[in-house]
Amino acid sequence: MQKDNLTVDVENILKSKAPDKYKYVPRFVISYLKRIIHQDEVNYFLNDYAKGKEGVDFLDYVLSFLDTHLEVRGRENLPDTGLNTFVSNHPLGGLDGVAIGSVLGHKYDGNIKYLVNDLLMNLPGLAPLCIPVNKTGNQSRNFPQMVESGFASDQQLIMFPAGLCSRRINGQITDPQWKKTFLVKSIQYRRNIVPIHFDGHNSNFFYNIDKVRKALGIKFNIAMLYLADELFKNRGKTYHMTIGKPIPYTTFDKSRNTRQWCDYVREIVYGLK
Repeated sequence: MQKDNLTVDVENILKSKAPDKYKYVPRFVISYLKRIIHQDEVNYFLNDYAKGKEGVDFLDYVLSFLDTHLEVRGRENLPDTGLNTFVSNHPLGGLDGVAIGSVLGHKYDGNIKYLVNDLLMNLPGLAPLCIPVNKTGNQSRNFPQMVESGFASDQQLIMFPAGLCSRRINGQITDPQWKKTFLVKSIQYRRNIVPIHFDGHNSNFFYNIDKVRKALGIKFNIAMLYLADELFKNRGKTYHMTIGKPIPYTTFDKSRNTRQWCDYVREIVYGLK
């Protein structure tokens, strides 16, 4: 594939995200990054296999390309009316989001949105479903406004309240502490919360990389670079997704504080396993 036909281009992403530092990045590092994000395979998928596909169709093509099989329990719990915030654990950091979006997208005729890292806007087929969030870059000043507009919209929202994918914590693969935004804004905009549990895990290498990062005191989320590699490692697998009963926003009264209610919802999600 010619370079000017690339949809995902590591070099251009580095130039746009870190223009001052790009010229100091060694060529072998760029080559390594291209390999671990599977740049050639991703571009084949975008420019040939799923060319012209957008939204929910794009999600379906991802599942087909990766030969992913999904068993869903609790479909009857999906509300037929009203606006909802669908919250899930995030064990895989990518494929779980695709699968959940596919299920909900078909249920709600594509009327879904993710709150996601803005890097995913580099995937044109996914972009129509995203409310891009970059809390560390130039867009950070617009973060509250973008979250606000998402909750105020007429879209069904999909959120992973941990903000990043699961880690190995005390020997268990589980999410870090959930952030409270999903709860605060769901109450404010009178959205019921629908809990979802997705069963899966990444490789030991992925979790060990994160462990080493923490041990060395490195702040940059190195493990994130390997999420595409984990996506391809999980090719051909069957996953289980469980949808729980909706939790009315009126449930979250003054009997507990926001952190306690947030942890309550998290416990419900893991109780679906």
